[in-house]
Amino acid sequence: MSFPYYIAKRYLFSKTSNNAINIITIIASFGVIVGALALFIILSGFSGLKTFSYSLLDVSDPDIKITSVKGKSFFIDNTIQNKINFNLEISEYTKVIEERVFLEYNEKTEIAYIKGVEENYTNISNIDSSLSVGSWLYKEFENTAVIGRGISNKLSLGILNYGAPLKIMVPKPGKGFINPRNPFYKIETQIVGVYMGTEDFENKFVFTSIDQARALLRFKENQISAIEIKLNDSNSAANVAESLSDALGDAFKVQTKAQLNEVFYKVINTENFVSYLIFTLIVIIALFNVIGAIIMMIIDKKQNLKTLFSLGATIKEIKKIFILQGFLLTFFGMCIGLFLGIILVFVQKKFELFMIVPNLAYPVEFRFLNLLIVFCTITVLGYIAAKIASSRISKEFIEK
Repeated sequence: MSFPYYIAKRYLFSKTSNNAINIITIIASFGVIVGALALFIILSGFSGLKTFSYSLLDVSDPDIKITSVKGKSFFIDNTIQNKINFNLEISEYTKVIEERVFLEYNEKTEIAYIKGVEENYTNISNIDSSLSVGSWLYKEFENTAVIGRGISNKLSLGILNYGAPLKIMVPKPGKGFINPRNPFYKIETQIVGVYMGTEDFENKFVFTSIDQARALLRFKENQISAIEIKLNDSNSAANVAESLSDALGDAFKVQTKAQLNEVFYKVINTENFVSYLIFTLIVIIALFNVIGAIIMMIIDKKQNLKTLFSLGATIKEIKKIFILQGFLLTFFGMCIGLFLGIILVFVQKKFELFMIVPNLAYPVEFRFLNLLIVFCTITVLGYIAAKIASSRISKEFIEK
């Protein structure tokens, strides 16, 4: 055991004759504990919130989406399908038709998007697991649709309203005279399910079978709006998207889930980083107490320092004593704070003590990365604080 470490440990764990210094040291330790606890809790909270938010995107967006660069639709042929099938990273894909439409129900109107999907669409998206009422589309039943909760509320439309179907309309394309009495292509559907998700998603789509959407928009058999892809490993989305883009050429736009929700991802990550900075500032303020406690200890132990200096201890070694003392004070406070934080995270996950709404607990997630971030942040800041406090020690100070 080195000489500075031995003295630092004695100073840290033994009481001084000055009761005020003992109180200041306890307050400094408490500040570090609370700072470490708060920083870990906020990082765990944002990790849980990020995971929860991304799970909502699993409902609304695929791992990869292929659309046409020019126009709203394109024709899919065997060449395109073979290039997708030959990619071993792709688990499954589906064809979809999307277009903006007018909705009408009991004299109420709304603008939304129709999304015609194939039977295997639920293998690409978890949309069927997000249904609040009703069921997903079944092939056995024709002219059925699933709408978002936002659309349902705006139109006062529930499920299985056989008396008044939902009308889905699109303007007839073309130039010249259009009969004002019949300007739309129209289909009538019965609502069999209502889905939940992000606010934008709930207000955006009416899901129907791809045949219904094709009939409404007068698309040809192999004409679609997009191809949505499910990967074996979603973490490889960027690499797969790049390889597909190279294979399909410049005529197609290949986007990952992150690219489809670029603003959403930026907002989540920015909020996480800003919160980290704010709570790091709180830790820095708490560490001023550590600096004060060490300076008070230096003043209190001045006679002892003079004795150590006379016995041959160098100024560097004496400074190292208080650097180690401040570091140990910060380290042990951080460990206690992290221990309490880990307990609180697991208690919240198990017993759901804090709720966002009555049926949704605040999401938290334990990650070793968060532990490492807190450990590195407080360790570095604690060392800097101890270094600042020990800089007061000099030969002139000791001999004065």
